[in-house]
Amino acid sequence: MALAHEPTTAATVQKHQMLIDGQMVDSATGETITIESPSTREIFATVPRGNGEDVNRAVAAASKALPAWSKVAPRDRGKILLKIADALEAEIENLAKIIAQETGNAIRTQARPEATLVADVFRYFGGLGSELKGETIPLGENVLSYTRREPLGVVGAIIPWNAPVMLGALKIAPALCAGNTLVMKAAEDAPLGIMRVAEICQQFLPAGIVNVLTGTGAECGGPLSEHPEIRKLSFTGSTAVGKLIMKAAADRIVPVSLELGGKSPSIVYPDANEDWAIDGMINAMRFTRQSQSCTAGSRLFLHDSIFDSFLEELAAKLDAIKIGDPLSEEIDMGAIINNKQFTKVCGYVEDGLNQDDTQLICGGLPPESGPLSKGYFAVPTIFANTSNDWRLAREEIFGPVLVAIRWKDEDEAIRMANDSHYGLAAYVWTRDIARGINAAHNIEAGWVQVNQGLGQVPGHSYGGVKQSGIGREFSLEGMLDSFTQRKNVTINLATPPAPLT
Repeated sequence: MALAHEPTTAATVQKHQMLIDGQMVDSATGETITIESPSTREIFATVPRGNGEDVNRAVAAASKALPAWSKVAPRDRGKILLKIADALEAEIENLAKIIAQETGNAIRTQARPEATLVADVFRYFGGLGSELKGETIPLGENVLSYTRREPLGVVGAIIPWNAPVMLGALKIAPALCAGNTLVMKAAEDAPLGIMRVAEICQQFLPAGIVNVLTGTGAECGGPLSEHPEIRKLSFTGSTAVGKLIMKAAADRIVPVSLELGGKSPSIVYPDANEDWAIDGMINAMRFTRQSQSCTAGSRLFLHDSIFDSFLEELAAKLDAIKIGDPLSEEIDMGAIINNKQFTKVCGYVEDGLNQDDTQLICGGLPPESGPLSKGYFAVPTIFANTSNDWRLAREEIFGPVLVAIRWKDEDEAIRMANDSHYGLAAYVWTRDIARGINAAHNIEAGWVQVNQGLGQVPGHSYGGVKQSGIGREFSLEGMLDSFTQRKNVTINLATPPAPLT
């Protein structure tokens, strides 16, 4: 089965299945979930509504497959991942169309780069099979003591809807390279892209190594996080749900990796009042992904001397962004994922409009008529405020709403940047590299970029601090820390004493 974009009508609603033990299957109950196109608000697909019984089947399959898979030589596991990478590379255009249709992300600026990155992720981790190394400990000539990296077991993984294919790949590829098997719950709003990735994986893997379920968080994600045979939980999503995952893991002392929310600061110094910084800030805010990113630089700390001029140029560039059909190559920015999120974003905009001490720089509420009113389309919005304490500056909006705040003293700017329970990403803009490095070292975030606002690439050690998460992804050390455990073996090499007679 290959998914591809087709005009959506009531007659072309596509029926999809989920992957359990090497087979595409329906849910145990036969119930389904409908998938809505964010750009048209039309139902275009259904997937199984998995529940606890389906979780049990998937975990049983993964447990059965684990002993044999964990004994495959790491380099051979890596070679399989490299074959998957080649197959995914041939599938990039089809994957890009699926991503654009189900997430609302524009195909040129977001969906195609995400599909390309997925192939790169499998290729990167496929090349790391030989890096699952241990160490020797010098305890003397007559003692051999060493550590070895061993898989944790069956991994339970849960992914969100904003970049589902990339985030799914970041769990599948390192988990498998390290010798684990996996049961993943896809995001109920955007499960089709990662399901296609799972189908491609299955072409090269024995049954049961990768299992991907579809269903709601309560009915499918909950049973997965609480399953007694799951030996590791890897979750990407909101901080609120991450806390629930952590509580479920605590009951069984199961290790967790959590990549959670963010309210990332961008600090712009007076010497960066130029186009390159403005363009970088647009990238950092992830406007062309509707700012549906936990790394969105949604708190803009602008030096007082450039505050007005920087915002004027930024607003002009945002007004030029083309919003519309995510499957069109002409479009820069697509649609918000669903009605719930769209309503939430609009609520934040209304809050900003109702604040007496807040200035609307550009944007505002979405149009109520015309082509954009047919989908969940928001518009890039900037509010200027003097405070880092109001709601829009503290809560993760997950939409294209940027708050700009003045600063004069550098220490005060960094203090405000750190005044958040989040700590995922941050951005610094200055021509003074020493100043930029100093700011990067003082900002409380797991990932700080100076003079760029790009996305992650394989090899980055990516993750958050504070309530933005635990653990790292995208990297060799992320794979070793998140998907393996150290075992120490100590051997007495001296001649054992003769047995007593």
